[in-house]
Amino acid sequence: MATSLSDLQAPLPSAASGPGSSGRAMNLAAAESVVRVSGLGKVFKDFWGRPKARAVEGVSFEVKRGEVFGLLGPNGSGKSTTVKMLLGLLYPTKGVVEVFGRSPRHVATKARIGYLPEESYLYRYLDSRETLEFFGNLFQLPSDKRKDRTEQLLEMVGLKNVQRRVVGEFSKGMQRRIGLAQALINDPDLVILDEPTAGLDPIGCREVKDLILALARRGKTVILSSHLLADVQDVCDRVVIYYGGRIQAMGSLGELLTERDSVQITSPVLPPRILERVLEILRAEMGADSIRVDSPTQNLESYFLSVVQRARAAEAKTSGATSGGRVAAYLKGDAEAHAEAGENVLERLAMPSAAPVVEPAAGASQVEPAAAADSQRLDALTRAVPNTATPTPRPTPTQGPVPAPTPSAADLAKADDKLSSLLGGDGKK
Repeated sequence: MATSLSDLQAPLPSAASGPGSSGRAMNLAAAESVVRVSGLGKVFKDFWGRPKARAVEGVSFEVKRGEVFGLLGPNGSGKSTTVKMLLGLLYPTKGVVEVFGRSPRHVATKARIGYLPEESYLYRYLDSRETLEFFGNLFQLPSDKRKDRTEQLLEMVGLKNVQRRVVGEFSKGMQRRIGLAQALINDPDLVILDEPTAGLDPIGCREVKDLILALARRGKTVILSSHLLADVQDVCDRVVIYYGGRIQAMGSLGELLTERDSVQITSPVLPPRILERVLEILRAEMGADSIRVDSPTQNLESYFLSVVQRARAAEAKTSGATSGGRVAAYLKGDAEAHAEAGENVLERLAMPSAAPVVEPAAGASQVEPAAAADSQRLDALTRAVPNTATPTPRPTPTQGPVPAPTPSAADLAKADDKLSSLLGGDGKK
């Protein structure tokens, strides 16, 4: 799936008909469980073992394969604590946590998880390429695969032009981009994202959402924790809402957001006489106070992207992070990657051909194409620069070496006087 700025103008699923309300919801119901949480509780204690804070209490849910699952709630409601228990970073006080049917502390299980924490904990003195190489080594990826994935991820997150800058110089948004890339270096089956769009510009936010949907289409499972409700609404199949360490609401977006007591009708612009007739009928049946007429508006994200698209079409330059052009091929699966590879071949064949190669004349020595091109450029430069200096004659095989010029008596006298002055003499004999 190629992700260009023009593609970003396509509307995301609406709130009432979110991703989970399509045919994919039926597939999710029959899919296997990737994460299972039952009766989960976590109590933090002080030095003396006394309860200090009850972060999570009685939490139970399941996440299916290929599902985008959202964790919502105000600060301190237990979302991050739940995520850390899913990763095996915290031990639950009670309850059961299973990831891929095993404990989250199992090493083989951890190798199938990609995690983007709320704060990017990266080595400040490594650049982007070195960072991805480091994390690829942790997963023991072969050198060729590590290099290939690094190239694709840098292109995807828009950091290829600044890949040699150290991470410590990055802005928060650029650190989130490289953090997202490191979370995907191992092609994980379960991706856990904690505030993935924090600090990103609107283009970066949209690209992250497109990436999440692409991962779900491939059968990856994504758990998203975010305070940006619009992002969750655009991509999640189901959500849970925390408060006080407990789940207060859970379900699909269609179930939670649909208003059952009202109906919205959208039509092209109506002529005044027809609109007035429609309003008369509705007011007669429903009452004047319950009818509202207005024009639909686009959201701010769509308007912002259209403005940036026009600026890019005008070739406006930027020194910051660029929008990632494509989702990394290995994250899309074989079918989409092969299709895109075919498109790239057609693009290369359609490109203007390079300068024609001149065939050497019969009997001439064979010259490598690169050397011939260098020779042509050198000859062009030589012809372009006028030759004002008198060239030194080169010896030929018949002439032998050119004899050194014999100094005159005047030149010898001048040299003798200069030498005497340097030695402290008066220059007289």
